[in-house]
Amino acid sequence: MRPLTEYSTITVLGFGLTGVSCARYLLTQGVRPVVLDSRTNPPGLTDAKDIAAQCECYFGPFQLEHLLQSDLIIVSPGIDRRDANLQMAADAGIPMISDIELFAWVVSIPVVAVTGSNGKSTVTELTGHILRNCGMKPAVAGNIGVPVLDYLTDATDHDCFVLELSSFQLELVESLKLKAACILNITADHLDRYDDERAYERAKHRIFQHTSMCIWNRDDVKTKPVFRRKGMTKLSFGTSDAAQGFGLIRKPEGLWISWQDKALLKVASLPIQGMHNVLNVQAAMALAYGLGVLPVEAARGVKGFKALPHRCEPVFEHNGTRWIDDSKATNAGAAIAAIEGLRPTVPGQLILIAGGDAKGADLSVLRPVLAHVDVLITLGRDGSKIAELKPGARQVQSLNEAVAYAAKHCKNDSMVLLSPACASLDMFANYKERGMKFRAAVEAYYAHN
Repeated sequence: MRPLTEYSTITVLGFGLTGVSCARYLLTQGVRPVVLDSRTNPPGLTDAKDIAAQCECYFGPFQLEHLLQSDLIIVSPGIDRRDANLQMAADAGIPMISDIELFAWVVSIPVVAVTGSNGKSTVTELTGHILRNCGMKPAVAGNIGVPVLDYLTDATDHDCFVLELSSFQLELVESLKLKAACILNITADHLDRYDDERAYERAKHRIFQHTSMCIWNRDDVKTKPVFRRKGMTKLSFGTSDAAQGFGLIRKPEGLWISWQDKALLKVASLPIQGMHNVLNVQAAMALAYGLGVLPVEAARGVKGFKALPHRCEPVFEHNGTRWIDDSKATNAGAAIAAIEGLRPTVPGQLILIAGGDAKGADLSVLRPVLAHVDVLITLGRDGSKIAELKPGARQVQSLNEAVAYAAKHCKNDSMVLLSPACASLDMFANYKERGMKFRAAVEAYYAHN
């Protein structure tokens, strides 16, 4: 790690949300970066014309000479480092970092972070919510809306950071020191970007490299810390009793989240429902504990939290049937968590709408949980692969068709769950658009029927 001004040429790879934030930060530090993007018209060219005008920009297929002239390359998470030109630059010894590593070089206040295949955004936002309710002033950033470097040039007063980190960001992190770090779960994902599942798991575990408190999920052994370092503590959460850490205990009046075997928070009182969200609440409380918030205080801080958009979000109710938007379930593990978490709350039929781009993942892992689904409707590029897993599945061509078919099969106290288990880019701009069009299709159906 050297002062930025000692690098003659710093290259920012990618000019989307993260790349723009990197370029903006470098300019505030007196560094004029070179900006590369393989797209001829990247989002930043439209959204941040003022930033582009101050940088040396080259848009279109990467040219090796641009990479080889760099002293430092900051790689946006959307860029696959297996690109041949990037491999040659790496072989030439040019250091590559992520925006999170650059942040790690300069941050001076405590940081906690979370990663995992599913639930990251909920836990990140919930941790921030708990901390604010306990009188702290967290900056919530990373892979969730606001890029972390934008906070370093923000005049707002913060006393800690809560970061959501993707595997792509963690690949290029070496020196991030964390008060607490959590791996929520690990299920097969992004296999279009990794050679195998082990490579994906290794990327996730990089979050534990320099953390004081490693937080892991007892229900998912893949999350257990493998790093051993003096002074490092481990804290677990899960659905079992736990003499040390967070767990669940049953009392006459129902299930409670526990801390060191003492009842702390009644599950029925949680502002977000489903067993997967019980684990998310435990993880958020554990991260707050890493910043000195006692679990009994964190339990009070949970109150008032609202489910994130497109994450098991109720969007409509008609004659006792609830319509749920879980469009953010872009992999099989997320869909499994939603189905397992919500099925116990549905007295009637559970109708699932799934499908999209599976990103090379093995969808057969859905077969056991689909046994708990009464009606399966599939669409999109890999919808047929999901349909093959359950006899009687209905394949459709559009969300409107899926909604109409689901509505005709609704009975009292049913639930229609959009939990695709796939990415959205085969049919939509992103998971948010997919979720919004689902809501619109439901509202339109009932407006005309």
